[in-house]
Amino acid sequence: MSIIINLPEIKSLVVDLDVVSAMEQGFIQYSNGNSVVPPVGELLFENPPGDVHIKYGYIKNDDYYVVKIASGFYDNPKLGIASGQGLMLLFNQKTGQLECVLLDEGHLTDIRTAAAGSVAVKHFAPKQISAIGILGTGVQAKLQLLQLQENNPCKTVWLWGRNPKNAVKFKTELGNDFDVHIATTPSEVARNANVIFTTTPSEEPLLKAEDIKAGTLIVAVGSDTKDKQELESAILSKADLLIADSIPQSKSRGEIYQAVSVGAIRSEQVVELGKAIQDVKLQRTDGEQIIVVDLTGVAVQDIMIAASVYSNYKK
Repeated sequence: MSIIINLPEIKSLVVDLDVVSAMEQGFIQYSNGNSVVPPVGELLFENPPGDVHIKYGYIKNDDYYVVKIASGFYDNPKLGIASGQGLMLLFNQKTGQLECVLLDEGHLTDIRTAAAGSVAVKHFAPKQISAIGILGTGVQAKLQLLQLQENNPCKTVWLWGRNPKNAVKFKTELGNDFDVHIATTPSEVARNANVIFTTTPSEEPLLKAEDIKAGTLIVAVGSDTKDKQELESAILSKADLLIADSIPQSKSRGEIYQAVSVGAIRSEQVVELGKAIQDVKLQRTDGEQIIVVDLTGVAVQDIMIAASVYSNYKK
C-alpha cells in the first residue's frame, strides 16, 4: 500500500538530511551517465502567469524512479497562496509500484534548488565572500541565503526586489541575524557583493556585464524556461567559467541557452556541474575569475531528495 506523506511531516524529515551532499552525489551520477533523465515536460500559462514543470527519471540500479510535478504561479501571493506548488511520486524501480506520495506543495523543489546553490558556492565562490547579493524577495531568495549559512556563513546581504515593500518585509523577517542592505537597482547589488543569487522569473535581463566586478560568482536560479532571462548575455561572454547543472537542458532553457542563441558564447565553452565537482581544475583557480553557474533544475535532484526523505521516513 502506498504511503502518503504530507507537508508538515516532510519538513520535519528534511531537517535531518544533508541535502547539499545529496545534490552533489546526484549531479555526479547525472554527469557520469548513471541516470536516465528525459527532457522536461512543461506547461506555460499567461493569464495568470505561471509555469508547470514535470521532471522524472531514475538513477541506474537504484531502488526507485521519481516523477515530480512542480509549478510557479507568480500572482499567488496576492491570493495568500505560495507561488510554488507540487508533489513528488516515488515508484519501485523493479516493479513499477507506487511506494510513496510526497505532498510537498513545492517545498522539496525549493529545498533541493537551494542546496544546489550551496553546491555552486562550495566549488566556485571566491575564498572571501565579502557580501551575498540577492535579486528577488521570494521563498527561493530566502532559502538560498539560509542554506548557504551552513557551510559558507556570511551575514552581509545586498538585496534587490521589484517591489520595495517586499524587500523591506524580507529584511524584517531575517531579523537581526543579518546585516541587510536594500538596493535600489540590481547594479547596486553587483557593486557590493561578490556572490550573487538571481531568483526572479524575469524575462528581461536585470544585470549587465558592466555591473559585474572581477571575482564574482553568479548563481542563476530564476531562468528555468526558454523565455526567462536575468543576466545580460554579455555577462556570460565576459565570464571565465560557465557551469550548467545540465548541458542538455541548457540547450533549451536558462541563461546559457539565451547567450548561445544570440551568439554571445559557444555551447562548447560550458562545463557540466557534476564533472566540475569531480575535477578541481574545473573549479575556481584564482580570485579574479568571474563564474556563472546556471541552475535550471534537474530531475536527478528530485530523485535524490525524494528518496532521502522516504528513507528517513522508514527509519
